Parts: sequence; C-alpha cells; structure tokens
Amino acid sequence: MTAPEASFDHAAFKRATREQWQQSAEAWDRWAPTLDSWLRPVTAAMIELARIQEGNAVLDVAAGAGEPTVTIARHVGVKGSVLATDISSAILGFAEKRATREGVANVTTRVMDGEALEISGQSFDCAVSRLGLTYFPDRVRALGEMHRVLRIEGRVAIAGATSPEANPFSTVTLRVLAARAKQPPQKPGRPGPFSLGDPTLMREALGAAGFEDIETRIIDAPLEMASARDCSRMMREAFAGMDQTVAGLPDIEREAAWEEVAEALRELEQGGAFRSPTQFIVGAGVRR
Repeated sequence: MTAPEASFDHAAFKRATREQWQQSAEAWDRWAPTLDSWLRPVTAAMIELARIQEGNAVLDVAAGAGEPTVTIARHVGVKGSVLATDISSAILGFAEKRATREGVANVTTRVMDGEALEISGQSFDCAVSRLGLTYFPDRVRALGEMHRVLRIEGRVAIAGATSPEANPFSTVTLRVLAARAKQPPQKPGRPGPFSLGDPTLMREALGAAGFEDIETRIIDAPLEMASARDCSRMMREAFAGMDQTVAGLPDIEREAAWEEVAEALRELEQGGAFRSPTQFIVGAGVRR
C-alpha cells in the first residue's frame, strides 16, 4: 500500500512538513558537503535510469536545497533546463543560491505541492525525486502528476531508503526518539523513508501511476562521518521532523534523548570514525 489510511490527515501532515522544512532548510544546506558525498551514488543511478541527456528539460520534485538539481543541470548543459519544486520556500531559496554560487544558469525554482503540480501536461523529458517523494502522504498521486507532466517516452526516477535493517543509523535514532516520546510504532502505509523501500512496493506505485517498463536498482552508499556525535547532530539539525519527535518533552528530557541517540550510534563507530551501512532503492519507468 502506498497511500495512508483514510483517517490520516493529509492536510495537517503537509502543513507540518512545510513548517519543519522552513525551519530545517538552513541546516540541510549547511550539511551539504556531507550529504552530497553520501548521496552521490544515488544521484548517479537516478541520472542513468532516467536516461537524462544533454538538452533535456528535467523536473526535480521535492528538490531541497540544490541537489540533485545542480548536478542534473550540469548534466543537461546549457541547452537543457531543470525546474526545482518543493513545498518549502526557504529550502528553495538555498537551491537558488547554490545554483548562482556554482555558476549554473539553467535552474529555476517554484514552490509547489508535488501532489498537485501547477504545470502543463507533457512539459518535461525527465522527472526525478531523490528521497523526498517517500514522505508524501499519497505517493501514487505524486507519481501520477509526474507522469502527467512528462512527454511521451519521458522517464521518471525516484529514490528512497530500502528498509530499517539496511539503514541502522536511521533505525537506531528513530527507535530511541520514539521510545523517549512514548510513540507507538508507525503504521504501514504512512509517509516515511522506507515507504517505497521494497522493490514490489516501488513497482506497484510506479505502475499504478501509469508508468511502464519499470525497473529498480539497489544502491549501497555508506554514511561516513567523523563521529557518532556528528551524525546525531546532523540528524537533529538537518533532518526535518526528527527533533519534532521529542518536541513535546521538557528541554532537559529532549537533550537527554539526543544524548542517548549519540551514545547508541557509537556502536557504528570503527577505527576512530563513524560508518553506517545505508541502502537505497531507485525506481524508474517510462511514459508511453
């Protein structure tokens, strides 16, 4: 299942998501060197599976602070273009600054809900979403919108995390924070990093949106940082919604929760540095 149950409040979730990214945008941009290095293999796989070529017009949904937008913009060259969309105006502001700073002139940005793209049909050659779409309340609807705005024979590539077991840094953090906040386990079908992590779920979602010739690829991309404490700090500052998990706790308990996260993540330190296995899935298809 790729859409939450009827009782799930989509509108409230989107409002919260927008506000979280408005607050976390600066930190996501500040941590860009680490994030870029970590997610570079995912971006490369998306470019390959979407068959992005020089001169293409590309749509990046839930684009964030400029990656993979800028990398794709360089790939398509001056005859191509990339439209970066996101629900957060703040994070798109950082995307614009990054494109300008790196001398990439073929990028434009628009604040937009990925489940209701304000774009004419058959406007793009390719469409991508790196991690962001997995957090949408209705992934099939968002994929359907990407299908609508693609030209015939246009291709899509989206990425998400595979499973909690294959991504221990994320699993450890979520387990500690949920326990501290006394939250029940997340129900199946809810938005989240693993919502399209199973190849069958990925294929079903792409197929339900109308895509054909669907393929998936698993990408192993370890997260490497100086220390477990650095990883904990990055997640607290840059991963929108993580700190909100314990936002209802008194300040002293909130700090204790993140201290526990840092300690728990030390099991992933080796040789004086932090290294966590992480695994992603890229799903791709074509509009016929």
